[in-house]
Amino acid sequence: DFARLHAAASDPLIWALHPEPTRWQAEVFRRFFDSGLACGGALVVTDRASGAVVGSSRYYRWTPATRDITIGYTFLARSHWGGAANREMKTLMLDHAFGFAERAWFEVGVHNARSRRAMEKLGAERVPEDPAAAAASVPTQVAYVIARAAWQAGGLREAVVAQGGR
Repeated sequence: DFARLHAAASDPLIWALHPEPTRWQAEVFRRFFDSGLACGGALVVTDRASGAVVGSSRYYRWTPATRDITIGYTFLARSHWGGAANREMKTLMLDHAFGFAERAWFEVGVHNARSRRAMEKLGAERVPEDPAAAAASVPTQVAYVIARAAWQAGGLREAVVAQGGR
């Protein structure tokens, strides 16, 4: 799926707010693509109506001891911004993840306001930075988390679905 996925990712505006803004370039995107295959949790996002490849996301960093999974490296073609696509994709991914995980983590570029708003719409909580780590370096990402109990019993899933998700 490299060619079709890269075609969906080849718009520089998709990556403008990301820590790696040149990811639209084929050689840079190749590293992104290969790392998705290597992690074993990469997914291709297709438009249900047209069958066109419109993006990607992945599960990674599974920690069995704490039952934590990270979801990220998500992108969508601009044709699918502002609608229900991201919300529907994340709802499906969270529903699946919470079949085995206790928490789903998300790492978002610190300057990626669009993705950070999307996390808040999902009901994810921003995790406070460790002050010692923050003082030691310039952070490039912020972390968000959703607990299975909050997603399933606390009404988060229902609220997301009511916003237009699955």
